[in-house]
Amino acid sequence: MAVLRVVLTVIYVIDCIALLVVVLMQEGKQQGLGAIAGISDTYWGKNKSRSAEGTLIKMTKLMAILFIVLSVVLNLNF
Repeated sequence: MAVLRVVLTVIYVIDCIALLVVVLMQEGKQQGLGAIAGISDTYWGKNKSRSAEGTLIKMTKLMAILFIVLSVVLNLNF
């Protein structure tokens, strides 16, 4: 069981660092005055899931779920 705990801890640390990097790579959500006039509805605004920003959002969600699951598992007393 000690080996499993060490492996999970290493995965947890890698996930923490990767999550930090991915969150810092994302753009800010500020849209400025363009959002008031409706100018922000461009092609990239509508198809964000296909862009690099959409990929970063998906990766953030996946790594956050892994972070929570590993946090719960590592807090169990086994």
